[in-house]
Amino acid sequence: MNKMRNLLLLLAATLSLFSCMQKEKLTNNAIDPAHMDKQVQAGEDFYRYANGGWMNNHPIPDEYSRYGSFTELYEQNLDKLKSIVDEASATTSAKGTVAQQIGDFYKSGMDTTAIEAAGITPLNADFEAISAISNTSDLASAIGKYQRMGAYPVFYPFSGQDKKNTDIVLFQLNQGGLGLPDRDYYVQDDARSKELRAAYQDYISDMLIISGDDEEEAQKKAQQILALETQLAKASFTRKENRDPEATYTKTDLDGLKKMAPSFGWEAYLEALKVSEPEALIVRQPRFFENLSNMMERVSIDDWKTYLQWRLLNASASALSKDFEQRRFAFYGTTLSGQPAQQERWKRSLERTGNALGEAFGQLFVEKYFPPEAKIRMVKLVANLKESMGERIQNLDWMEEETKGKALEKLASMNVKIGYPDEWIDYSAVEIKPDNYLQNIRNANVFDFDREMAKIDKPVDRGEWGMFPQTVNAYYSPTMNEIVFPAAILQPPFFYMDADDAVNYGAIGVVIGHEMTHGFDDQGRKYDKNGNLNGWWTDNDANAFEERTQKLVDQFNNFMVFDSLHVDGELTLGENIADLGGLNISWQAFQKALEENGRPDDIAGLTPEQRFFLSYAQVWRQNIRDKELMRRIKEDVHSPGEFRVNGPLFNMAEFYTAFPEVENGEKLFIAEEDRAKIW
Repeated sequence: MNKMRNLLLLLAATLSLFSCMQKEKLTNNAIDPAHMDKQVQAGEDFYRYANGGWMNNHPIPDEYSRYGSFTELYEQNLDKLKSIVDEASATTSAKGTVAQQIGDFYKSGMDTTAIEAAGITPLNADFEAISAISNTSDLASAIGKYQRMGAYPVFYPFSGQDKKNTDIVLFQLNQGGLGLPDRDYYVQDDARSKELRAAYQDYISDMLIISGDDEEEAQKKAQQILALETQLAKASFTRKENRDPEATYTKTDLDGLKKMAPSFGWEAYLEALKVSEPEALIVRQPRFFENLSNMMERVSIDDWKTYLQWRLLNASASALSKDFEQRRFAFYGTTLSGQPAQQERWKRSLERTGNALGEAFGQLFVEKYFPPEAKIRMVKLVANLKESMGERIQNLDWMEEETKGKALEKLASMNVKIGYPDEWIDYSAVEIKPDNYLQNIRNANVFDFDREMAKIDKPVDRGEWGMFPQTVNAYYSPTMNEIVFPAAILQPPFFYMDADDAVNYGAIGVVIGHEMTHGFDDQGRKYDKNGNLNGWWTDNDANAFEERTQKLVDQFNNFMVFDSLHVDGELTLGENIADLGGLNISWQAFQKALEENGRPDDIAGLTPEQRFFLSYAQVWRQNIRDKELMRRIKEDVHSPGEFRVNGPLFNMAEFYTAFPEVENGEKLFIAEEDRAKIW
């Protein structure tokens, strides 16, 4: 998704700490010609031209639904995290310390003897409590109780910035409550959706039988659950609707919420959440909550109880005995994504530990694997990319000066977080024992939920992070107007200590530019320099922007995955804009680095310019199973890796110069007048 880009004027202050070494010895491990497939014409499929050799030699392991550069780095990270947890598990640490909590949480996930002996008994008390529900007030209270524990029936409560006053945190409500991963699976009549609905109903029935129901009762309940979820799905916003920040912003208060959804017991619900009446709140999908109110009247209490028990069971299954865990994987792993086998248990337990105690784990990861000089280098890189993007904004020929000025102000105000937070979350209050896996998960969920709810009606803490340091990813937050790069992303294939500038600009440089561009994509552009949802564009510039982005929509709509399945250009527009913007920004920064440091020789017959584009392409190399690809086309706002390469590159004149063999008439060639030129 990104590239290292440049050390602008100061390659010395960043990468140039290694420049002398690089001139003496440039390794070729970053761009290996053996990973390419030169039998494929670059203009017909640059993705496979760049990655075909690697793809042929890296079949997907059974434990994955896709395998690529990200997976390779994920596995390297797992080994590092495993070394941390092994050290924590091997020592006796004081209760409440990071080492004790991480070590004991992981041990509890590996204690299959205790987990198998418990079976479903950890849920029995909750099943009894749900069975005792007698009215809608009890129902609302139970919904709140299990949301707090992490099961999230019906919808999602959370705390978040007011998009139109980003200095304050508000209570917010978001649609949810579905067992299938997207509302479209419930309402569409294509063969795949029908197949998945039937498989999901069978999965519910099987899980209820394992829980103790007879087959007839289990099938009846499965039908009831699917019917109830279908009602929720029909009222839900589509993924495209949810991308619209104005459509997902309805500000009200508790009285307004009661008018919107009068049949839901909001007082009992808030009491169960342990949340005081909020001063104001945001309802992201009013249609959903209006429909929920109607459902509270027309759906029987017994059906609601059946649904609640199911949501609790499904949310807990991966922490229960293997009959539940394996059946859950068979549906969500194999049926939905085509994954033949589960990951080894130590990997699953390790990942669960990291999710539950994220910053605690991150603190140890940073201490062991993220040297201070890496953070210094990254700060310099981001500053250089910012300069490059500012120059591109100033030189836009389609934007008026008034809007340019505000765009430059927004860019200048964009905050950057590198590596890890300045202050760590204190998890010492979380009760973690080495022999109670499910309860450990619940305790961590409750701690995290209560911590989030405590922010309501308070000023925003702009020092907080929304991603853990050990996560291989990066993000842009429109309401914070900030870009965040966790420590773990400063590793190959994003950043190579001993590779030439072209490789690093093509990888981490593009990542940086990508995240910056999100502040100016089709939705991010609607937020001002302070992160407020506020129209700051002139009408002419907004229209010009939409005309230019429509070219990307049309291009990606034409990318066919299977005979009848194509990329959704509207759903993926924000990411496609960011990919193209990141490439252009990092390319410009790379050119400055070449001017400053001189143009290096070719390596393995590849020019620096070619290595830049090949480095970008290799970040997205992967093999992916058909079911997983079909799922992602429906659910993911990112285009498949193949098209993240074959799409944006062919909109860049510089790409054609680097690869002059790409000619008019080839499959991916785009005439100059048809190319998308945005940022």
